[in-house]
Order: sequence, then structure tokens, then C-alpha cells
Amino acid sequence: METTGNAFLRLVKIMDELREQCPWDKKQTIHTLRSLTIEETYELADAITENNWQGIKEELGDLLLHIVFYAKIAAGQQQFSLEDVINGICEKLVFRHPHIYGDVKVKNEEDVKRNWEKLKLKEGKKSVLGGVPASLPATVKAMRLQEKAKQVGFEWDNQHQVWEKVKEEMGELQDAITRDDPAQIEEEYGDLIFSLINYARFLKIDAENALELTNKKFTARFIRMEQEAMKDGKRLSEMSLMEMDEIWNRIKHQNEAY
Repeated sequence: METTGNAFLRLVKIMDELREQCPWDKKQTIHTLRSLTIEETYELADAITENNWQGIKEELGDLLLHIVFYAKIAAGQQQFSLEDVINGICEKLVFRHPHIYGDVKVKNEEDVKRNWEKLKLKEGKKSVLGGVPASLPATVKAMRLQEKAKQVGFEWDNQHQVWEKVKEEMGELQDAITRDDPAQIEEEYGDLIFSLINYARFLKIDAENALELTNKKFTARFIRMEQEAMKDGKRLSEMSLMEMDEIWNRIKHQNEAY
């Protein structure tokens, strides 16, 4: 613990020095850092998806730097200190874990989550859904909304019921397509995606991560297809869909063989 504390204090000292001496660091504000922080968060997400532990370590360091940076800026404007940030999260964790720091009894992680939501309402939250950031990517937001609703019992009983809902939404989408109603098609498509994300939860799959894995797989195979076409002296734009599909299936079967 002492070694960890010393390392953290070293980072704080370096941040102090950079803020005082580096022209770039001097100019930064919470607004100029915002987009960089978002970028670093996505880089961490990429490293997690790829199980890249070295990358995870590096990106966590970058995010930790940003936390210290924001606190340094805030202290300079007499808003709050780094100590305030640390003590604030410590107090919140103790308050929201009465089964550890109090006399509340829980049976499992679901009890912990339900108690967590109740305590957040006591802290002044007006809705169980109030803690879901509006700017979250839609897939992640859907998962969080569903998880929040579950904590008050608004949840399907089993996986079969959720799949039936998916099929129901597929039928409603097809009806909207038959009616050629663009607004209704968009709405029903959104309902279908929401239901599929819900089904992913019941399968204990992270829908966002599953989609990103598919994105990466598609990208890798498409690039391979471009390379295979180039070997034959062709560009994809010069090939028929049937020719491209033949290469695609060959690459797919090669991947499945490993």
C-alpha cells in the first residue's frame, strides 16, 4: 500500500510541475480535456475487448492522469481538491455498501444492486434511471437502462420470454415495412434492437462488446478480401458480388479451420 501511495504522489507531483512549467498543460481546461478523456476511455475499451493487458495498463494510466489533471484545474479555480475527489468516492462507497460497513444482510449480488439503487434514491435521485448518462452510446445506454429497471423488478422472468418478445418485435417491424411507413419502420427497428440487447443480457453477453467483436471480424475479413483480389490483379469495385462473395466465403472457412 505504501508503494502504491508513493507512486500516486509521484504522479501528483509531476502534474503540479507540468501545470506550472509546460505551455501545453498550462493552457488546458476541463473543456479542452473532455474530448481527450472520451478518446482515452474508448482506447481502454478497445484494449479490454482485445484482452490486451499491456494496453489496459497503459490506458488506465492515461485515465488516471486525466483524473489528476481535472482535480488540479478545479483546485486552481477553488472548486474542489484532489483530496475532495478521493474522500468523496470513499464516503459514497461506504454509504452504498451497508452490507460491508453496516448491519444490512444480503444474499447475493442482485440484493447488492437493489440496495444500491434504493440508496441512490435516498441521495436525491428522482428516478432509478436518472443515473444513466444521456451521452452514452445507444447500445451501452440500452443495457444500463435495462439493468436499472431490473433493480425494481421490471424484468422478464426467463430467457424464453425475452426471445418471444424479440420475435414479436420482428413481426411488428415487418408489418411497418409492408405499410411502407418510414417513421414506424425506424421506431420498430429501434424496438427490435432494444429487445435483442435485452436478450443479450439474459445470455450474459455484453451486447456492445459482441457487436464490436463482429466489427473487428468484418474489418479483418474485408481487408483480407481486398488483398486476395489484389493478388489476382483486381479491385473490389471491378468485381461482381458473386466473385466477392466467393472470396469472402473462402476466407471465412479458412478462419473457421483454425
